[in-house]
Amino acid sequence: MKTVKALGIGILVWVLGVSAFSAIYMLPIMEDRYVQANIGLALVVPPLVWLGTWVYYKQEKSTHGIALGLLMLLASASLDALITVPMLIIPYGGSYTSFFGSTDFWLIALEFVAVATLYWYVKVRPEQQKSIKQL
Repeated sequence: MKTVKALGIGILVWVLGVSAFSAIYMLPIMEDRYVQANIGLALVVPPLVWLGTWVYYKQEKSTHGIALGLLMLLASASLDALITVPMLIIPYGGSYTSFFGSTDFWLIALEFVAVATLYWYVKVRPEQQKSIKQL
């Protein structure tokens, strides 16, 4: 496993995800903008993670999707703890407990790992099985 590469991709997904969350939050679509931004983030995360796993698996094929998804999620959640919560949540009355204890966070985290795992099953595993059969 190329840990540094996986963490870097996780950081990139986090940057793009927080940017999308912030941009969607600013749009005057729904009355509850926090819910609006979370819905938008839930829609943006799958393509971001899919793209990130595609970049990772261009060279590295031995890492299982669950491990990659968890490592990328670890990078993203760490940046949430270091940057998102202190700068975007606490100033508006939230807390670490409200952020990391929310169902929204855990559903998006599950989605994060599920997409990386799905990519592995759909794209990487079939290639590995072809290589084994050719031997």
